[in-house]
Amino acid sequence: MTRRPVPLPAEHIPPGTADWRTPDARRWLAAVPARWAHPLWALLALAASLVWDVMTVPSAPCTSADPCGTDWPGLGMTVVLVLTLYWVWRQPRLAFAGLAATLVGFAVEGGFAAAFSEPSALAFLLAAAFTAAGLVHRLAVAGRQRSLALEAAGPVTQPLPAAARTFRRGRFSFGLAALLLAAAGVGCWQAQQVADAYEQRAAGATVLSGRVTALEQDDDGIDILKVEADGRTRRFETAFPEDFPVDSRVDIVVDGDWAALVAEPYDAFGWELLVLGGSVAGLAFLANGMDGRTRSQRLRRGPLPLLHVLVREGQDDDVRTWVFAADDPEGLRPILYFHSLHAFKGRDGDGRDADDGPAAVVELGKVAEILRGEDPPPPLREAVLYGVPYAGAEVAFVSRDDADDPEVSVECSVTAVKPAVPGWVERGPRRRGRKNPRRPVDEIAAGMTPTTGPRVWAAHGFSRAVGLCLLPVQGGGIWAMLDEGPSWTWLWLAVGLPWLVTAVATALTWRITADRDGLWVTGAWRVRRVPWNVITSVRHSDDGIRVGRAEDSSVELSPTGWAWLERRLGRAPHAERVAEEVRALLLRPELRPLQEAPAGRQGVPVGPPLVALSVLWGAAVLLLL
Repeated sequence: MTRRPVPLPAEHIPPGTADWRTPDARRWLAAVPARWAHPLWALLALAASLVWDVMTVPSAPCTSADPCGTDWPGLGMTVVLVLTLYWVWRQPRLAFAGLAATLVGFAVEGGFAAAFSEPSALAFLLAAAFTAAGLVHRLAVAGRQRSLALEAAGPVTQPLPAAARTFRRGRFSFGLAALLLAAAGVGCWQAQQVADAYEQRAAGATVLSGRVTALEQDDDGIDILKVEADGRTRRFETAFPEDFPVDSRVDIVVDGDWAALVAEPYDAFGWELLVLGGSVAGLAFLANGMDGRTRSQRLRRGPLPLLHVLVREGQDDDVRTWVFAADDPEGLRPILYFHSLHAFKGRDGDGRDADDGPAAVVELGKVAEILRGEDPPPPLREAVLYGVPYAGAEVAFVSRDDADDPEVSVECSVTAVKPAVPGWVERGPRRRGRKNPRRPVDEIAAGMTPTTGPRVWAAHGFSRAVGLCLLPVQGGGIWAMLDEGPSWTWLWLAVGLPWLVTAVATALTWRITADRDGLWVTGAWRVRRVPWNVITSVRHSDDGIRVGRAEDSSVELSPTGWAWLERRLGRAPHAERVAEEVRALLLRPELRPLQEAPAGRQGVPVGPPLVALSVLWGAAVLLLL
């Protein structure tokens, strides 16, 4: 039974407030960035070019003339780089500042000149240009969304409700930023203390020239440098053993039993790591707080456009607020979402009791869902949206929490508005126990036609890609475990190898065949027959497909792809579509095939051959070592 939205009293809907209807909402949703401008691609391009540049450009060796101490300018540029990567995803405007600072540092280091001779430097410049183009495109599209929202809202404006005008943003972010930046400050002070302690000790020490006699590792894997000087051999820990080949000359400082390499005088890596982590996280929270405070202040400056909409809260771990068109009473297509908090609850002006009619309909709907074994989702609520919604905007809304509640509440967004568009965000509000809402069976069945022969669903491109990526992980794991000869680490093979073989075999060749009498489910090790009359459910989760049986354990296929990445790329996960179609066959017997599947159509499990290949690979590794 369809549940009516919780109504908003007429006195809380300003005269002339425009309904945000489905045609206008579709135009607004159509004005989203192109897929090439998704921040994921910019992040991958920037990260790959940076890694390439670091791997190919040799770093200056540690020498007595140029010791390897704390590189504060380099640490600062690393902070800017990491923040820029984060801001490309979350804060396009701030990402411009981060990208500009990164390019300035790149120019100071001679990167622009090196671009003519170093392919890695040129790749970084191209990645930066691609990122900047994507940022410009995203901001231009946000401006287009703003124009469409203003057009839909019309000329009517109203000041923000009183409670929302006292709502303050950013306090939590500012508090965390203060703590994290204080930690970074402590790390900076401690690193400088380590450097100063060395300088004071070295000032009164004796400088000796020594010869590197050996390089070795201790039981903890730490590189040890043995240096012979003044008739005595001393041991030094080093982070850069490649800078000190055997028989090379090095300078050391000696003060009694204390000694240190001049080229690598001290180790403040732990404190430097604290500075890096505290600075990145602290500045990120500080920027988020300042951005939220600025946007909320902008919202309070004057009268705002209004839109009459429907809203719904998420359920369980989904705490977002979803906005729907005013003429979408079933909440089938979300427009946008954000996180929100209550500002206050005011009272209705007339103080009358709510109408019992909507409440009765809601209760009947709850009873029907509970009898089907489901928990009822939060109800749709009629609301008035204050502010211009577009990607990155701040809004507020007025609604009633429940049909029986005579009061209205004001809620303010605490995160930026985001469009509910496949490929950019998740597709809609979640239902309890499910990461994505199921499509109605009737909708799925409408796209299917009865067939005579069996229906077959098999591993697709994403699933095979997952299997191919796990295959070298499996081979590399066998090599790593066997590399040092017999040891306790071989126990990891007994634990991890069966799971890896199962995952690789399933991802590469899983298969489901539906015929007149049931399903043939081909996994890593065998083909299982599951008659229709014992199947209780067919479900999809991000890690695979599960077929429930009445008197036995469920039949599972996992992994069947990478659902998260498929959604991010704007595609419906293949395994999710398979589960929906199989469930439609379960609930609509008239759609089932009319014939049995012939022998050989069920597929062949590849788990046993993969085990044989793994054994041969392990034997080859042992022979090569």
